[in-house]
Amino acid sequence: MSNRKDLKLDTILIHGGIDGDETTGAVNVPVYQTSTYKQDGIGKNRGWEYSRTGNPTRAALEKLIADLEKGEYGLAFASGLAAINTVLSLFKSGDKLIVSDNIYGGTFRILDNVFKNFNITYKIVDTSDLKAVEDAIDEDVRAIYIETPANPLLTITDIEEVSKIAKRYNKLTIVDNTFLTPYLQRPLTLGADIVIHSGTKYLGGHSDTISGFVVVNDKALADRLYYLQNAIGGVLAPWDSFLIIRGIKTLGVRMDRHVENAGKIARWLQESGYVSKVYYPGLRSDPGYEIQRKQADGAGAMISFVLDDRYDYRLFFENLKLITLAESLGGVESLVCHPASMTHAAIPADIRAEVGIVDELIRFSVGIEDADDLIFDLEQAIKNSAKG
Repeated sequence: MSNRKDLKLDTILIHGGIDGDETTGAVNVPVYQTSTYKQDGIGKNRGWEYSRTGNPTRAALEKLIADLEKGEYGLAFASGLAAINTVLSLFKSGDKLIVSDNIYGGTFRILDNVFKNFNITYKIVDTSDLKAVEDAIDEDVRAIYIETPANPLLTITDIEEVSKIAKRYNKLTIVDNTFLTPYLQRPLTLGADIVIHSGTKYLGGHSDTISGFVVVNDKALADRLYYLQNAIGGVLAPWDSFLIIRGIKTLGVRMDRHVENAGKIARWLQESGYVSKVYYPGLRSDPGYEIQRKQADGAGAMISFVLDDRYDYRLFFENLKLITLAESLGGVESLVCHPASMTHAAIPADIRAEVGIVDELIRFSVGIEDADDLIFDLEQAIKNSAKG
């Protein structure tokens, strides 16, 4: 990449990380599809030993994600949960985490069903309430883990203020930045210590590969994470690394269209009379609107809404023609899911009900199709789901 430090993000998307291949002049980083590397003698290698430990294609992607997040050190994993698993492995028995009260169900599952077995516990808190965050800190808390916008209710947490609280008590701030990507939000610049991504989503952008990322600034923390990455071994393969690099090149143009579509559809939903509630931080009526404007360059393309009780949500899903019912999000195609039975089924029903993940809640990953076509499909599916 150019030595200039002031390159704009859209340029870094194309030329960040390792730009091309100096050996051959190829404009794309090659796929180094190898498990091991020739050594010139005992203890003498050319910078690479074994592809779990390091691979040139993966290293190019790791440098790229670090550049995009304005961080120093990036690590790539086989999935978002592999990244989360590695970050949680920083902690030891007796440690506690504060976590947002609506987070990805897989994050809750690994905390509740895996790390709890090692006596690493958690406390669920509305992290949009700064007083509640500070009140929840005790001597066992080691980190505050937030999603913003949170999954699936799009709750906004003030990253800068939570980071200040964490630093005051010598705790880590961990931010899952999957929903916005570094194109719209860069938590490290707001004081966070660790940023996590499911690269499966917008970074890859085409629903064709699974990946995860961690980015940090602190070298000591990076060294611990690199050790865990190698020891645990959930690394991203060379071909998948290549696909994510390719996906990232179009992240800017895709996100611009995603966000444009989402804003138009959120406003239509709010005015349609078909829904009782719309969750989208780009709406002025959203409680997180001002904080979102302060800390991010857009509201993202995830919308959640609650169907009015005149309509049957099961019939709604059955009547969609263009929009697909599926797990995941962030691809070029529009997807809907039913959080209560799909992405957040691992969360106990009483907790779901308490935070608002009701049966009528629908999560909508707005794609880059024509927005009017998407609105037409939503409207006909809702009309055809009328009860009675």
